[in-house]
Amino acid sequence: MRGHFKVFAITVFLGIPVFAQNAAPSRLDQAAIVGFSQKAAIAALNFQQGDAVGFARAHDDFTSDGWKDFIKRMEGFLDQKGAPTFTSSFVAARGATVLDEKEGVLHLRIPGTLTQSSNLGRTTYRAAIEVYVLPNRTAGGRTIKIQRLEQITCAGASTACQ
Repeated sequence: MRGHFKVFAITVFLGIPVFAQNAAPSRLDQAAIVGFSQKAAIAALNFQQGDAVGFARAHDDFTSDGWKDFIKRMEGFLDQKGAPTFTSSFVAARGATVLDEKEGVLHLRIPGTLTQSSNLGRTTYRAAIEVYVLPNRTAGGRTIKIQRLEQITCAGASTACQ
C-alpha cells in the first residue's frame, strides 16, 4: 500500500508541469500579455512615410500569417520597396480591454485616435485597434505574437471605439 502511494505521489508531482503548461494564463500572465500586445499593436500603426525599415520593425511581433494579413490590408499604400506612402500615428485613449479568449487566442480592443497624413493632407479619426494575440510557450519561455490586427474607424455615436 505504501509503495502505491509513493508511485501515485511521484506521478502527481511529475505531472504538475505538464498541467501548468496547458492551463489558462494566470491574471499576472494575462496582464503581461495584454501589456506587450498593446505596445506591439500601437507600434505597428506608428510609422513614417517612406521608412521601409521602420515599418518592417513590427514584423517580429506578428505570426507569419498575421504579418501577411497586415501587409495585405496595406496593399496600395506601400511603395515598391515596401515603404508606406503615408505617415500613421495611433494614440491610445486608455488601456486595452480583453474582449474574449478562444482556443488560446486573446482578443483585445484598444480605443484611441488615429492620425494619417501624406503630401495630400492630414486626417484624424476616432479609432480602435482590434488585436488577436497568440501567446505560446516555447523551450526558451513565452513568445507573444499578433495573429491579426484590424483598424476600426468610428463616426458619430459609434461605440466600437470606446
